Amino acid sequence: MLRKNIAQPTTVIVLLFVQIIPLLLFPPNIFSSTNQQWWLPVFLTALAIYAAVKIVVQRTSELWPWYLVSFSQGFNIISRLMMIMPHATNNVNGAQVADVAYLVTNIIAVVISAGYIVFAELPDVRLSLLTQKETAA
Repeated sequence: MLRKNIAQPTTVIVLLFVQIIPLLLFPPNIFSSTNQQWWLPVFLTALAIYAAVKIVVQRTSELWPWYLVSFSQGFNIISRLMMIMPHATNNVNGAQVADVAYLVTNIIAVVISAGYIVFAELPDVRLSLLTQKETAA
């Protein structure tokens, strides 16, 4: 039932464009001008939006935009796992304190990105937009 609902063309289109949420889900200090970690989430978001436009607007039947969605989300998971240890704590008055906001946003983003990878690999999801294209023509 869930697989049928998630494969509806409207749902697929919406999910393809809101996939930027796990890519940009960071505490606000990550995007400060002194921090250089902002470029990777922005780059992955640009790749994901490009793939979504190719799939939804241009209605391509090629598979590479779907692979680009999975790549963006997978690289998001990898980069977050690599950065979790250096950012797990903050130095506050000489004591190490857990950065709960960073940890929670990373866990949420990893889970959502994993869901997007599964979503992008479902044949029903890919076919839903192609069959809609054929019925519209």
